[in-house]
Amino acid sequence: MFLIDDILLAPLKGVVFIGKKISEVIDKEMSDEGSIKERLMRLQLQFEMDEIDEKEYDRREDELLKLLEQVREVKQNK
Repeated sequence: MFLIDDILLAPLKGVVFIGKKISEVIDKEMSDEGSIKERLMRLQLQFEMDEIDEKEYDRREDELLKLLEQVREVKQNK
């Protein structure tokens, strides 16, 4: 009975495992100062190349700066 359960649940366990790994990667990406700074540089490059307008640049820059501030606060509180 347990062998059949394992066989039937293997695909579900695989999907859960992949979901957890994706979540870990996203958490790491969102909490890495270097990654956020890189995104800020890419954003600035897009603005300088006229790929985005000033309003969009300001909006996205504010979001990234707030995220960077949150990451730094979390690191200080550890």
